[in-house]
Amino acid sequence: MDPSVASPRINQYERGKHVPTYNTLALLGKVLGVPVAYFYCEDDDLAAMLCAYAAATDRDKRKMHRSLGS
Repeated sequence: MDPSVASPRINQYERGKHVPTYNTLALLGKVLGVPVAYFYCEDDDLAAMLCAYAAATDRDKRKMHRSLGS
């Protein structure tokens, strides 16, 4: 994204005037260090859990799965 249009475009997303594409969200997520699903979370607790899961090691992810019974 060209820096000269980044701020106005993000502002339009924040105001709900435009909706970013999945690819745009993927790029933003990569820059911000969050998974794409983060942008679709409807509450802060779920977003925090998603980020923690995404940052976890494979071993910790397996532990999480076991604790959830899956």
